[in-house]
Amino acid sequence: MKIAKDTVVTVNYKLSDAQNNLIEEGSQPMVYLHGGYENTLPKIEEELDGKEAGYSSTIQVEPEDAFGDYDPALVKVEERNRLPEPIEVGMQFEGMAEGADEEPTIFTVTEIAEDKVVLDGNHPLAGMALRFELSVVDVRAATAEEVQHGHVHGPHGHHHGHEEMEDSEEGDHFRSQPLQ
Repeated sequence: MKIAKDTVVTVNYKLSDAQNNLIEEGSQPMVYLHGGYENTLPKIEEELDGKEAGYSSTIQVEPEDAFGDYDPALVKVEERNRLPEPIEVGMQFEGMAEGADEEPTIFTVTEIAEDKVVLDGNHPLAGMALRFELSVVDVRAATAEEVQHGHVHGPHGHHHGHEEMEDSEEGDHFRSQPLQ
């Protein structure tokens, strides 16, 4: 079966920066609903459209087609006493970026000083050209429910049950979430 709109695609992937420094090698395949549902980057969908199981490719995705350019305006320095304790690098908080009137921004603690905390609202991969090694493992027709919900159900996809994927690896949490 060829990859087309409303197919479920299973892909093994390896993510590196433009200098081939490994960022992530998926411990499990990425499974996504193909066809503009924002379950993966549009450039990945573009590359895989019309392909079949067994297809392999390496593509480079520039920042504007991945997680955007790094925006220094999204870096804030806050008084430490405004944030909950204990606080540590890597913690995340939801907040509003200055001048933003839309959705809240997730800020990550990147540095802690005695009385100040640096919060960065950029995606960790913002500003980076990314290299994806892709290998299509399987393609199947999506169920009507998957198309209606806009994402894959079942193994490695979205679960409507109340359990989380207990065996997911650190870093694999983004695979069925919209990437923007």
